[in-house]
Amino acid sequence: MRTPEILAPAGSPETLSAALRAGADAVYLGGKLFSARSSAANFDNDQLREAARLCHMYGAKMYIAANTIISDGEADAFCEFIRFTSGIGVDGYIVQDPGCVYLIKKVCPDAVIHASTQMSVHTAAGAEIMQEYGFSRVVPARELDCRTLERICALPTETEVFVHGALCMSVSGQCYMSAMMGGRSANRGACGQACRLPFSADGNTSDYAALSLKDLSLLPRMSELVAIGADSLKIEGRMKRPEYVASAVHETRQALDGNFPDMKLLRGIFSRSGFTDGYFTGKRQDMFGVREKEDVTAAQTLIPKIHELYRFQKQVHDVRFSVRIAMGEPVSISAFCGDISVSISGDVPQTAQNRPTDVQAVEKQLSKLGDTVLRFCGVDCQIGEGLFVPAGVLNSMRRQIADMLTEEIISRNTPGYTITDYAPVLPENRTPGGVVTYRAVCQNREQALAALEYAQFVILPMDCDFSGIPADRVIISPPRFICDEDAVSGKLRELKERGFTRLFCHTHDCIAIGKRLGMTLHGSFTLNLFNSYCAGSLAGLGLADCAVSFEAKFSQIRSLRCPMPLGAVMYGQLPLMLTRNCPIKNQVGCGNCRKTITDRTGRNMPVACSGDYVEILNPDVLYCLDDISEAQGIDFAIMIFRRETPEQIREIFCGKKPEGRLTRGLYRRGLQEVL
Repeated sequence: MRTPEILAPAGSPETLSAALRAGADAVYLGGKLFSARSSAANFDNDQLREAARLCHMYGAKMYIAANTIISDGEADAFCEFIRFTSGIGVDGYIVQDPGCVYLIKKVCPDAVIHASTQMSVHTAAGAEIMQEYGFSRVVPARELDCRTLERICALPTETEVFVHGALCMSVSGQCYMSAMMGGRSANRGACGQACRLPFSADGNTSDYAALSLKDLSLLPRMSELVAIGADSLKIEGRMKRPEYVASAVHETRQALDGNFPDMKLLRGIFSRSGFTDGYFTGKRQDMFGVREKEDVTAAQTLIPKIHELYRFQKQVHDVRFSVRIAMGEPVSISAFCGDISVSISGDVPQTAQNRPTDVQAVEKQLSKLGDTVLRFCGVDCQIGEGLFVPAGVLNSMRRQIADMLTEEIISRNTPGYTITDYAPVLPENRTPGGVVTYRAVCQNREQALAALEYAQFVILPMDCDFSGIPADRVIISPPRFICDEDAVSGKLRELKERGFTRLFCHTHDCIAIGKRLGMTLHGSFTLNLFNSYCAGSLAGLGLADCAVSFEAKFSQIRSLRCPMPLGAVMYGQLPLMLTRNCPIKNQVGCGNCRKTITDRTGRNMPVACSGDYVEILNPDVLYCLDDISEAQGIDFAIMIFRRETPEQIREIFCGKKPEGRLTRGLYRRGLQEVL
């Protein structure tokens, strides 16, 4: 088993320095654009260039978080960003959008790309299919237990596991709450953290934080992480202070070295009512928490102590010197660091008037490396008798050779890439069918039978009663979060043998399982298709068609180019959040479940329970059926029916608007701009 890397966040140059000085093996950071943490300070291009040099000086790797979904109009700027960052020698890209993967490979064919946790990979099958895109590493969902992580770690693709930091309430990549409530898309890097606002499961509109989880920490379980084969230990926190990052890196190193981490210190620096390991252990109790006054107070007293971890340059490279001082020859000094060596020559030594230069005098001057990343490990001297070299000369030569060696170390650690002048070219477009057809997401047989009078296909849960429903008109919907991959695969195999050959793919995990079984793959809107390059990539992966993200505007949808049919959700209560933790169960228990949570304005949000996970829904019903002409370019419209009766379903198909609050969603108003 090789030792996994410690991967630290860096939201600013100050935090980057703290992470490296505290002992991080790698850092991840974002530029001013295309980063999922656009609210962090982040790095402009000049700062990115210096950041790459600093990381490579330490022998650390620098990964760029280019983990937002992009629009077609941003493709040119994205390619320029990749061209610049690959030119400065970044070590890898963390990416969510398959369209971005396509563009990166066009600009830099040999780039190293990691699958972001926002791709929602949560099975071994999902991790395995990442190789088809060209990912060399996958960052699985944080909601996985040790057993599932072990299966993923056993694959050839590297596995990066979150080990410390904040937990989102929602599965990453599957949260639309901030976008729907305030136009700030988490998938576009602008999450407004709406989940940290007051919510309650008992109808009380007080300040109860029903959607706030404790912070994660798996540091006390480090031996298990090493044993299952995790390649990278990821610390969350690009929005955090340097003290937080330095302490988290230091304690992760302590745990990795077999020592018990100082969890009291980590809790004092930052936590939300302490820490949890509930996902990893599978014991999802006591996972909710908030930032309390005592947490804030404790941090103030600990900050001075933490400063000591990163006040000074960390010496990480062992250096040995060779010095020759001979009569009538220029003084020569060579420095050796691993297989790297550099040499310089100075002036001819003087004849000693008093005390000649000896080994001790040379060692004294050459060992003064405290302001560098170099660690003095001795000197071999050849010194003629009666010769003198002033201390100032030796100091000057030391500084010169240290700078030369440092530059050589940076150069050696900076990867070189093939960089092209590729300009984005939109994929080949399909010929739209002309007549929009309908697909109905239903919860049960009765709803499906009513919908089939109008819809081409019904999308049904895989455990549904299918009696009387033609198999060729059914698209099977597996769980949005698959907790037992083998059981789901087995059930789908059985259904396929019964003639149900179509699969609704919520994530790449579903795509992978469906491909193995030879099913026809229909992409869900939760694949976050937002640009033409993503559409082309999904088609290349084997999808027959796909629904566009409901975060896109109608004008964007109309301009998409894609070789496969496209659809859009035109009716229903949209999911705002997919979570493994039920806020109702946590606060009031299942026996007192009202199937809603209440926000601070008194609005009730429905909560749909699916056993292994819950979905928090938008209380307003999306209704665009009278707006089909606005969605020109789509081939099918998706209707999501949840509690509607068969009669209500028929009425909606026949043009009757449902009662209650309706919304056009984001199709017209769109998201806040990030570029």
